[in-house]
Amino acid sequence: MKAPLIELQHVNVVRGNRPVLHDINLSVATGEQIALLGPNGCGKSTLLKTMTCELYPLASTETRVSIFGRERWDLTELKKRLGVVQNEIPGKPMLKITGRDAVLTGFFSSSTLWPNLLVTPEMQTRTDQVLEQIGAGDLREHVFGEMSAGQQRRILIGRALVASSACLLLDEPSNALDLAAQRELRDLLIKLAEEQTTIVHITHHIADIIPAMKRVLLMRDGRIVADGAREDLLTARVLSELFETEVQMTEHNGFYNAW
Repeated sequence: MKAPLIELQHVNVVRGNRPVLHDINLSVATGEQIALLGPNGCGKSTLLKTMTCELYPLASTETRVSIFGRERWDLTELKKRLGVVQNEIPGKPMLKITGRDAVLTGFFSSSTLWPNLLVTPEMQTRTDQVLEQIGAGDLREHVFGEMSAGQQRRILIGRALVASSACLLLDEPSNALDLAAQRELRDLLIKLAEEQTTIVHITHHIADIIPAMKRVLLMRDGRIVADGAREDLLTARVLSELFETEVQMTEHNGFYNAW
C-alpha cells in the first residue's frame, strides 16, 4: 500500500451557522488519481478547501486531518506542496503578465511577481521545465489576459505544479472551456497521470473523468455517499439517483458521457 498523502477522519465543517460537511472519511494515496463527482452545492469545493486547510473542521476527539503525514502546517508552506487549480483567476494583476511569469507566481502563491519577491535561477529553470511538461512552451511570452480560456487553464495547471508536483487538486477546471480546450485538458491530465502525479479531480462533468481515475467518490448533501471503482459507480442507475434526474450513459475508449 502506498503512503496516504491526504487523510480525513470524521470531519465535519460548518460555514456560518450551516453544517456543510458531515462525517467525511477519505484517504488519498500518493500517486493515486481520483474523481469526485456530485451536483452543485453538494460540498465538493468545501471539501477541497478542507484538504488545503483553508477551512477547519469542528474540533472532536475523533477528527483528524493529515496532509503529507502532518496534522499542523504553516499555510504558506502547504500551498507550495499542494497544487490547486480553481475556476477563477488568482487575481487581476495576473492578467497583465506573461505565461512564464504566471507559472513563476506558483512559487509564491501570488497573483503577480511583486518587487519584493526573489526569483532564483533554480525557480526559472524549474518554470521552463514545467512549461515544457504541460506543452505550453509557446505561451511563455504571451500575455496571460490575452490567452484563450483553455490556454489560461493550462498555465494555471503549470502554476500549481511548479513549486511541487506532489499533488494536484482540480476544482471543475473544464468550466467555460470549449470542446477543443476540454480535449486538450483531458490529454494533459492523462499525461500527468502517466507521470504518477497524484490528482483529485472535482467535477460534475462525467466526460472529465479520464481512464486513469479508477476510483470515484460521489457526494450529495455534504456527505460522501459512495467510494468505489469507476465501473461500479459510473452507471445510469447510480448517477440518476445522485443527480435526482434520469441519466443515460455511454462509454467509449474508457471515457464516459452522460445526458
